[in-house]
Amino acid sequence: MARGKATASGMKIELRRIDDVRPYEGNPRVNDQAVEAVAASLKEFGFRQPIVVDSNGVIIVGHTRWKAAKKLGLVRVPVHVAKDLSPEQAKAYRIADNQTARIAEWDYGRLLADLVALDGKAFDLTVLGFTNRTLQDLLRLAKDEEPEGRAVGIEPAWQVVVECENEKEQRQLYGRLLKEGRKCRLLTL
Repeated sequence: MARGKATASGMKIELRRIDDVRPYEGNPRVNDQAVEAVAASLKEFGFRQPIVVDSNGVIIVGHTRWKAAKKLGLVRVPVHVAKDLSPEQAKAYRIADNQTARIAEWDYGRLLADLVALDGKAFDLTVLGFTNRTLQDLLRLAKDEEPEGRAVGIEPAWQVVVECENEKEQRQLYGRLLKEGRKCRLLTL
């Protein structure tokens, strides 16, 4: 495929034995914590996105789906063989696929409305990938109740604590996160 031209025409999806699909050994994405949620999604909704592999059967994108399928004991998985990508394009696509997913944000009003609609239908919300506590907090927010540990009407917040070796490393990391557009604050514990 020529650079800059995107098309879905002719995209072929085939079923392959899961043992004929191999993970990329240098995969930079750490995804083990998502396997359980993706397995629950596959079990509930089926395979709706193929695993993308190169001509040698090495995964370009879909490592988590592959691990989840293995966990579920699936024998065959849908794959798309991206024969038209150079090794450099495959490597770049692997990174871009993961990074672009991180850029999107929730419209909390719409998310809450959908969660309430699903909750009212006795749908199993645990297959959505949220932790139980986050689900409960979101449902409380939707019902204008006080979520655990948060003020009413505040969008959910997730925090990460990073331990740095020293103050210089802390300043460097803080600066990098600000340049990436992250909301962050310095705390000394």
